[in-house]
Amino acid sequence: MQQLLQSQSFSIDEYQREYKWEKKNIDELLSDLQAKFFSHYKPGDETPAVSSYGEYFLGSIIVSKRNGKNYLIDGQQRVTSLTLLLICLYRAAKAQSLPVVQTVAPLIFSDNLGQPKFNLDILERLPVIKALFEGEPYNPDGKDESIQTMYARYRDIEDNDLLAELGAALPHFIYWLLTQVGLIEIATDNDSYAYAIFETMNDRGKPLSPVDMLKAYLLAPIEDPQARQQANQTWKQQVLELISWGGSHEPERDANCIKAWLRAQYAETIRERRAGSADKDWELIGSVFHRWVRDQSERLGLGKAQPNVRMMAESFPFFAKAYRRIQHASRHYTPGLQALYYNAHNDFTWQSTVLLAPLVETDDDETVRRKLAVTATYLDIWLMRRAVNYIRVGYSSVSYAMWLLCRDIRRKPLAELVGILQEKLAEDEVTFEGSVAKGRAGLQGLGLNQFSRRYIYHLLARITEATEMGAGRTESFDKLVNREVKNPFDIEHIWADDYEAVKALFANEPEFVECRNHVASLLLLPADVNRSLQAKPFEQKRTYYANQNFYAASLDASVYKHQPQFRQFAEKYHLPFKAFTKFTKDEQLARRELLAALVEIVWSPQRLQEAAA
Repeated sequence: MQQLLQSQSFSIDEYQREYKWEKKNIDELLSDLQAKFFSHYKPGDETPAVSSYGEYFLGSIIVSKRNGKNYLIDGQQRVTSLTLLLICLYRAAKAQSLPVVQTVAPLIFSDNLGQPKFNLDILERLPVIKALFEGEPYNPDGKDESIQTMYARYRDIEDNDLLAELGAALPHFIYWLLTQVGLIEIATDNDSYAYAIFETMNDRGKPLSPVDMLKAYLLAPIEDPQARQQANQTWKQQVLELISWGGSHEPERDANCIKAWLRAQYAETIRERRAGSADKDWELIGSVFHRWVRDQSERLGLGKAQPNVRMMAESFPFFAKAYRRIQHASRHYTPGLQALYYNAHNDFTWQSTVLLAPLVETDDDETVRRKLAVTATYLDIWLMRRAVNYIRVGYSSVSYAMWLLCRDIRRKPLAELVGILQEKLAEDEVTFEGSVAKGRAGLQGLGLNQFSRRYIYHLLARITEATEMGAGRTESFDKLVNREVKNPFDIEHIWADDYEAVKALFANEPEFVECRNHVASLLLLPADVNRSLQAKPFEQKRTYYANQNFYAASLDASVYKHQPQFRQFAEKYHLPFKAFTKFTKDEQLARRELLAALVEIVWSPQRLQEAAA
């Protein structure tokens, strides 16, 4: 990679498609890189030992060289993603004053008469690259799709837990990435020739995909022509429905569905986290599932006509349908399956895999819905308990836990599934209260920062939704988190950023900053209202709050009049709602009590029973 990217810039033509990688693509790339690296790295290794680590191949890119620039004909997604990864690694190495920072920098930018010229030389994307590289604030709202996606994927890289997992091995990983991870450049100075190469590689002579090879293996022992044709047609129809689902063509969706299905239903082993460990079921299904099925045919009961037909014509259609149902509920706020939408908003990549685990081909549609709802509800509670305790829940960090969970709930009847998940929540050592012994502050220690912002936004939307429903109003979670509207909801600080105005309340300015950023001192308001109120003291803000969602409005006494439904809601759950004329430290403590009570309702284990009903 170092030879390819060193002091070399890449551009794209105007008609090239947008940068479209999703979180799952980044997570899978980082997981693969991390797994390969840790299969060789041993604590105590000196950095020169990296030269003996195994190689990793990322494929090829096609470049047309003209006008002194390299135009990416194929490879934009990978080169952009690698640039974002390199920026993240560069900033981490720079923060630790590691010498490797001097080696990685030329892969991101070149010195142009004292000014950095970024190697991803796409004019409209330079501002976001520059901001990320220099660690400056950047607001992607309203920008082009590629810019918003790049910003989101960079945040995903930061949230992925890669840096935390690497720890002292960070310089080793960077050197390994630069020297042992390969990209092949196919270059020409003729555009027509470049596109001919691209078409040849992606059309004529295109190799069979893992999905095609799995189908071929399953069809092989089916000799009866009619059974063979029917199995083949059923398989092809399912693949078509998967890749074209939702009105968008996504070629990898069929493979992602099969990976989730096989992991959920059949993965019995997982790789140990130590140097030299071999990939097991969980990892092999994620990379070479067609080979894994062939190698595990005896255990899976495959290799003969009848069981192969059953897998192609019964199991695959059943799980493909369930997978599409999960995808729909993850994107659309669906009554009865809201928990799937919640988890998708938290970008929980493993949801589809885990939700397929308890299903059985004989489950009817209603049983499937209930199992999905129950399992997603468990994940929702499990995730948010960890988020408020600053425990990372990225793709790699929770992979082992999700494998264990899949094994424990695999093909369980609904009643037994509910019991297992209730027991897991009861025995879970991570709670919203935290744990002094384990150094977890829980909800009482949750404040706004780079890690927590996304989860606090989610948490505020959930308790706002719950309060709205309790008051008989209609502000739902999907509306509260919709960033596509012209005036989306933003996080509002109850205390203005003016220490001098309230310093009599606090021992010092750091205490004020901590209290101001505490989750109990925050609300969700429409962006225009948020901006108009920023500099105002609470005494002036509260009358404006009265016209907003009920969680915000509850700070003002005027909204409590003639609210019988809300009063019943508050009394039923013993919720300490209070209005204030001033917002002092005591008032904030009272607000903490309210927040804690609402959190216990929204993420109550009792929701498992409700989801199963």
